[in-house]
Amino acid sequence: MTAIEIARRFAELGETEEAQKAYMVFLYQKEEKDPKEELEAASYIFFSHGNYEVAYTSFVSLYNRGLFQEELMNLILQAFYLPNVEKLKKQYEENCRVLEGYPYFFRQEFPDFDDLPVLFFPFNEKGFLPFYQDENRFGEYVNFNRPVIDRYFFKDLEKPIFAEDVYSQYQLEYLNDNVRKSEWVARENHIYLHYTHWKTFCSHLQCLALKKLLKDEKFVFLIEEEGSQYPIDFKERFGIDYSQYPVKPIGIQEVNRMIWHTQLSSHNGGDFFNEIFYGHPNLLAYESLMFESISEMVKGLRKKRRVRDLNDSLQRELAQIPNPTYKDCLVAYFLNNEAMHRGLDPNSRITPALFFQPHFYNILCELHLDEKQKYAVLSADSYEEVKRSPIFRQFKYIKTFTPMRRITTSYGATVRFMLNMVEEASDNAQVVNDAFTQRLLNRTFMADPDDRLYQDSVLVRFEDGKLNPKATFTALAEFLDIPYTESMTYCSGATGINPESLKGNDLGFDPAAIYRTYDDYVNDDDRAILEYFMRDAYQHYGYDFHYYKGEPVDEAWVEEKLKGMHHLDSIIEKTHFEYLMESLEKQFAVISDGKQMECEKDCREAAQNQVKKFAENRKNVLKVLLRDLQFINSQGQPLQLMKPLQLDPELLEQPLYH
Repeated sequence: MTAIEIARRFAELGETEEAQKAYMVFLYQKEEKDPKEELEAASYIFFSHGNYEVAYTSFVSLYNRGLFQEELMNLILQAFYLPNVEKLKKQYEENCRVLEGYPYFFRQEFPDFDDLPVLFFPFNEKGFLPFYQDENRFGEYVNFNRPVIDRYFFKDLEKPIFAEDVYSQYQLEYLNDNVRKSEWVARENHIYLHYTHWKTFCSHLQCLALKKLLKDEKFVFLIEEEGSQYPIDFKERFGIDYSQYPVKPIGIQEVNRMIWHTQLSSHNGGDFFNEIFYGHPNLLAYESLMFESISEMVKGLRKKRRVRDLNDSLQRELAQIPNPTYKDCLVAYFLNNEAMHRGLDPNSRITPALFFQPHFYNILCELHLDEKQKYAVLSADSYEEVKRSPIFRQFKYIKTFTPMRRITTSYGATVRFMLNMVEEASDNAQVVNDAFTQRLLNRTFMADPDDRLYQDSVLVRFEDGKLNPKATFTALAEFLDIPYTESMTYCSGATGINPESLKGNDLGFDPAAIYRTYDDYVNDDDRAILEYFMRDAYQHYGYDFHYYKGEPVDEAWVEEKLKGMHHLDSIIEKTHFEYLMESLEKQFAVISDGKQMECEKDCREAAQNQVKKFAENRKNVLKVLLRDLQFINSQGQPLQLMKPLQLDPELLEQPLYH
């Protein structure tokens, strides 16, 4: 039986939920469908109170194909438009009223509500489907509050901001909240909004809320041919001379935009990206800060226990805020520390963004299978800490970017770093653990597309930043909506140009870290396993395989490759043995020669057992991953590979790294 036949049978038997599921399976099938059956399926789901969004989508699709238009329009009007039309009309009339009294809006005589060319049909609680009456078609779903900035508003700050056809409530609020008042920068600094079609603009007044946005009179509205008035001489036209005002220092609560520089895993080039953004004239930026320590500092500052650490001006400002938030305290900390705002332009047209890389000692991911063992839920305590943190939740605007380095290279660099940390520790109180399995399970390049922290995010390759810096950082500046400035053409930090953020790091744009293979720390076999099981990331982000040769992979292949992990296992055994011996030597001041040999034997055996435990765990993890699982979040929604940063081919200085 076909899906629709199964659905009909369930419907006949009164099994409504099962019928709805079967009809949905039918609608989701990719092959061409009989329109009458499609209408049947959508109608059953709708009238039986199933998933109305699925039915609604099918109704609109059929309508746009010119099918059943009279019946469908009547249904959609009755079900979705007419119950909400009074609310839309009320919003339209309020916006018309506030614009009529606004000094920088130069049109009058708004069209009647019933004459608007675009109707907005509510689709769900967040968005609408526009219906273009002149074209007799529905447009794409739109959420006016979608928290994404997809314009390059702040590319050039030499002149006031000019933007065309901005119909996003979120983006209008973003402009209002991040462009400083003209009185505060002692020059004309209004936001010029140019709308190319008068009636289209009026139609959107059904959905936008302008009243609060016009309070500070930052916006100038230019309709159609009025765009030629940009920029307006406010002194001549309105008698306002902004140059008479003093420049106002950045206030704590003015900063409401965060750029979150995420830590994908260890040794992905995070320090390099920090050095590029350090000293940017529109950023409060610094090197990596340990998340735990910065959280405790902000918590203490919020409780007013350490207000004395702030300078007098910031201390007074923070004290005047009735109930300072964690965000307020973090901003105060950055503003207080000169190293965090070195190079900041005090006369800038926009408020600075807070550039933040909360650092963790390690990113440890866990994998949990669902009951059917077809799906894997990925979780990481470090990311859960970030999601729970009020510091992040209290920033209204967040842009997220994630640096990635070739996975096998960052893996090798991590093992080297872990071993160096052990060797440099004064008391040898450290060990190297199973960095391979940690890296194998780390798929933090996958994100929930509905997660607030990743809705406006991009992944950028470390190799591109090193080899094609102009193309990379021009594109990244555009994504982050900050000007591409001279400060982004070199690496710098609190200590000066080309800092050595970590002993042994390659300085500046030196590409050595790209080509270093770390052969003394890892083997080809473990790297081949990583490449195979991360093949989706390699393909998506443009990395060629260096160790996996394209052969078929099964359990036998995995077991054979696992036998070749000599470097990491020997390092694990060595560091665990030395750690155990060191512990015994601390416990016993003197160990006899005979006892020394016995201790060494026991410690060697314990270290070897630890290697065996790690090896057994690796094998079990890889058996699970061989199932080609789908990765989901804790709510069962599929995770997606983060969008890669796209570079302008015209700006490439050398061929893209593969």
